[in-house]
Order: sequence, then C-alpha cells, then structure tokens
Amino acid sequence: MRYRALGRSGVEVSEVGFGAWGIGASSWVGAREEESLAALHRAVDLGVNFVDTARGYGESERLVGRVVRERAANGERVLVATKVPPLNGQWPARRGVDPAETFPGAHIRESLHTSLAASGLERFDLVQFHVWSDEWLGRGDWLETVQELKQEGLIGLFGVSVNDHEPHSAVELVRSGAVDAVQVIFNVFDQSPLDELFPACREHGVGVIVRVALDEGGLTGRITADTTFPEGDFRRRYFRGDRPAQVARRVAALTADLGIGDEQLAETALRFVLSSPAVSTVIPGMRSVRNVERNAAVGDGVPLTEEQLKVLAGHRWERNFYS
Repeated sequence: MRYRALGRSGVEVSEVGFGAWGIGASSWVGAREEESLAALHRAVDLGVNFVDTARGYGESERLVGRVVRERAANGERVLVATKVPPLNGQWPARRGVDPAETFPGAHIRESLHTSLAASGLERFDLVQFHVWSDEWLGRGDWLETVQELKQEGLIGLFGVSVNDHEPHSAVELVRSGAVDAVQVIFNVFDQSPLDELFPACREHGVGVIVRVALDEGGLTGRITADTTFPEGDFRRRYFRGDRPAQVARRVAALTADLGIGDEQLAETALRFVLSSPAVSTVIPGMRSVRNVERNAAVGDGVPLTEEQLKVLAGHRWERNFYS
C-alpha cells in the first residue's frame, strides 16, 4: 500500500481508504456485522489507514470504532473521519439557506459528542460537514466552533463533503484556507472536479477524498439492463427506470474502447481516480474481505497509461442519478 499527503495537513493516508457507509446497514441491504468487522480488519492488515464514516450511516460509527480501538490496543493507528449531518436534514444544501439552519455551533458539538459516544473514540482525525454551500463563508458560528473543537483536541482536521455532482460549490471554501480536506464525487463518468476544484485544492494545499469512484456500482461491470435491487436499498432508486440500461450501454462502449473485460473495470476505474495528483485517497465501499483484497491491491502505485487516460477522458458522462 502506498500513502499520500492529505493536503498540507501533515497527515499521510493510504491511497485506498475504507468507505464505511455500506457496513452501517442503513441504506445498503445485505450487510452482516461479522463480515463487516472482518472486512475492516483485513483492510487494516493490508495497509489501509483511513476509514470514512458518518453520523447518518446507521451502525457504521459503532463498528468502525470497535475495530479502531482493537487495533489501537495492538499499537496500530487507524485514522477515522466522520460527518456532521445538517440540522435541517436537507441533502444537498439548497441556495439561500442560512448556516444557522444547517450547522450552528451547538448542533456541531452535539453531533460530534454523539459520534464519539457511538464509536467509543476520544477524538476524530477528521470531521466533515455532510453538505456544503459556499454561501456560508463568513456567516454563522460554524468556523469558530470548528476551531474550538480543534483546540480542545476533539478533532484533528476539518473538511466538507461536497454536494453530489457540484464540485464548484466548494471552490471558494478551498480558496479561503478554512478547510483541510474536501470529499467529492470523482469517477470516469463524472470528471467535473478536474475543471476547477482539483486545481484549487492543489494550489491551496487541501486534501482530496474521492467517493463514488465506482458510481455506486455502475463502474463495476455488474450492472445490466435487467439489474434490480431490493426494497430498502438506496440503489433501487439510484438505478430506477431505464438507468441500468443506460449504464450498461456506457460501460460496454468504455470497455470496448479500452479493450478490457468487465472483470477489469472496477480496478481500472479506481486507477483512473488515483491518476490525478490532486487526489489523496479513494474510499470505495467494502463489505467483504474479497472486495477489500481486490480494492486494496490498487494502491500499488501502478498507473494507467497515457493512452488509457486519453480514452477514459472521452467517456465523461455528467448526470445526477441522485435526483
């Protein structure tokens, strides 16, 4: 496993991190606790040192905290990031909303202490707002609260999770110097962070955590025109209607242009993300030891070729399946 700097923070994170939404069993059907714990432990065995969870991910914080505490007892350090949900419960952040309605200081503190209690941890290495709007810069008491929490040793770094498919919505925050890291959707289909956000992050020393690198499964080669998901699984809505057929057509064109099989798609998609020098870590969701082993192997520093990157640049497909 190779490691990269998380911006200017001085923290080194594994190129492949652990996305812990799926193990929380809140929106992904099929997670089993013992399997999830085994997957987390295997990830750490393979050099993964960064786990991303959130207050809104069901049982995720509890499971992550358990593994992190067990590994700490053996002298191993695993970095943990969590997220504070917006007080008004609105995803994504809407224009014209005052930060007092989303991230007032008292709410930030309350959510953090709830997360600490759930995880059994004494601090988090990174705390992120689960939505963001650049309209909030210079308004509200969120920044003062974040600075106080850092001084109190309850959090190490501060970041935001950028609204789905809206990387431009955090560019001014990055330029302000108020943030240590941003988490953003970036994949073969959604390459929009390359336009403004990534250059700004490199210029200002802000770390980049990439989520949805596999397009919620769309870039795994396992979505066909007939794919369906069970009730209670958010992918039932994400891949509703003719969307699976759209994805299957796009993937068929992509693999044909690259000359690869479907079984190579996920690895190629992860290597595409890591080809950007702005990226600090990619956090695919992993609920099984098998997936951990396959994904962690991508953190070996083997790049895609310039020809492959040129081909993938032509497969940009901007759309929002969350809406």
